[in-house]
Amino acid sequence: MACRLILSVAIVAVALLVRRSAGYPWALCDDGTGSNFPARRSTYLANINLVAATLPRNASASPDLFATADYIGAAPNQVSALALCRGDATPSSCLSCLTQAFRDLPNTCAYNRVATIFYDSCLLSYSNASIFPSDFSAKIPAYGNRDSGSVMTEAAQFNRVMATLVNATADYAAYNSTRRYASGEADFNQEFPKLYSWAQCTPDLTPARCRRCLAQITGRYIPQLENYTGGFVRAVRCSFQYSTSPFLDGPMLVQLPGSPPPAQAPAAGGAPSETMRKIAVATVAAVLTISATCFYAWRKAKRTSAKALQSYPTSADDIQNICSLHLDLSVLRVATDDFAEHNKLGEGGFGVVYKGILPEGQRIAVKRLSQTSRQGIAELKTEILLVAKVNHKNLARLVGFCLESHDKLLVYEYMSNRSLDTILFDSTKKKELDWGKRLKIIDGIARGLQYLHEESQMKIVHRDLKASNILLDSAYNPKISDFGLAKIFAGDQSHIVTYCIVGTYGYMSPEYAMHGKYSIKSDVFSFGVLVLEIVTGRRNWDFCDSEQDADLINDVWEHWTREKAIELIDPSLTNDCPIDQLLKCIHIGLLCVQQKPSDRPVMSAVNFMLSSKTVDRLPSVSRPAFCRQQTSANSIKVSSNGLAGQNSNPEVIG
Repeated sequence: MACRLILSVAIVAVALLVRRSAGYPWALCDDGTGSNFPARRSTYLANINLVAATLPRNASASPDLFATADYIGAAPNQVSALALCRGDATPSSCLSCLTQAFRDLPNTCAYNRVATIFYDSCLLSYSNASIFPSDFSAKIPAYGNRDSGSVMTEAAQFNRVMATLVNATADYAAYNSTRRYASGEADFNQEFPKLYSWAQCTPDLTPARCRRCLAQITGRYIPQLENYTGGFVRAVRCSFQYSTSPFLDGPMLVQLPGSPPPAQAPAAGGAPSETMRKIAVATVAAVLTISATCFYAWRKAKRTSAKALQSYPTSADDIQNICSLHLDLSVLRVATDDFAEHNKLGEGGFGVVYKGILPEGQRIAVKRLSQTSRQGIAELKTEILLVAKVNHKNLARLVGFCLESHDKLLVYEYMSNRSLDTILFDSTKKKELDWGKRLKIIDGIARGLQYLHEESQMKIVHRDLKASNILLDSAYNPKISDFGLAKIFAGDQSHIVTYCIVGTYGYMSPEYAMHGKYSIKSDVFSFGVLVLEIVTGRRNWDFCDSEQDADLINDVWEHWTREKAIELIDPSLTNDCPIDQLLKCIHIGLLCVQQKPSDRPVMSAVNFMLSSKTVDRLPSVSRPAFCRQQTSANSIKVSSNGLAGQNSNPEVIG
């Protein structure tokens, strides 16, 4: 299978003992099958360029400097890609490095469908199959530096220092960093030069898999790098490097002072020396402390909630991820002035949202679920797990959670402009949203959805995309929030059918509202409704739930067919707005709310259309789905209490 090279990189000439300049940047081409795309103007290259338009930006905007894209385009020319920058890189240097990688790799690897390129500060890998499975068993290329004086007089002691530092750095990257990144230095005494080290895995790996990956490459190649002042191994899923010269920016996370370690050399794969044992004991103690604190918090939670959690499938890694986000109730009480009325940001069927400030100064928004909230422990855990695992600038970041006494609380980063609906549907506040801000919001939501559907390690369907679940920061950058109803799709799943229909009236696709069938195209439908609302400044459900003859989608369609869509543009927008952009967004919105899911574009295509300067090449639209034609009082029940949003939006459960 073509994806094996991306993960195992087995077929490569091992170039040991060469200087950094030799062969730089380093490339791994093909998987031994000779699978190439035919020419520069091939569909495969076009799909690579489509990925190149978003992946560097997504990676550089991620807190982990990491992003993926899976199955972009149609078989046999589909492209999957992975981009990772070194943990000390800045967002701008990360973006520059990955942009250059997309320029270099197709030529460097002679149009191979499977290819990887490594720079000092980033790596890019693409394939015509999924890159996400992990296999660490294959050979990896290693490079070493033999500068003048590189063979040490006290070679044995130097080699022990080097091996100890590399393994300690690998431990820290795997077990002490959610970014799976670590830097280190050793300054034992004046007889030995100071050593610097680096270890990093892709952040989607669990701690155990990260350490196993690093153990395989350190165990194999550290013996081959003995007596050399610098060396490294680059692989797609994990890498390490050491040098007697500093090569990283930022603080050293691992520092090994004191005398050299005992004479016995560490076993291959990182078996611990005495120093390593001390580091391991400290690491285990820290993990146990976190686990004990988290366990105590769970013990204090309501008995019924604890039983519900135990019955919900949970892996050890999931528990570790959850526990690392736990916050004490006492901390949140202080942060919100004991949930004071003057700190209230909003209230809905789910409960109340309060603003607060953590002890270190971080501003937060605390969602305190009410006792009658429809968001149960399963939905709460889904939200915690999903938001903790995904990282994108257009997704709300979960700061933590708390389950103590009778409280269920979710803590998010604070968004000073609150949610989109509080501005867009307010006759006075909507004037704050000029067309530039509205286009930024549309673009950001689209990029966030593309990440969920196509680029994250999990294919995620949000299922409750609406204006009240779009948060806005101080610069009106949008962030998708409330993942309590989200679902993860397996790699081969195209849709799921459920008898429990949950979501918000007016944003639900017809196939989901009527038949319980949902997919990524359900989110695309919701996005289309949002686009039409943003352009017109009008709610869709107001029309579906009123005595008027037409809902918003129908109203837009009727004006579109009469070439009078401009009449629906929000009157609060100034007359100097670019009409071509407004009409293009209406066109895209109508494409997204087509009756058949197959007629709706995927989000990567939506982003391409949004960035395109040509309007006449957009696909033609057919009569879209309408609220009145697709739903009835017998098919769903309308509840005035929101499942995960504000109570100004009626929600449904069937």
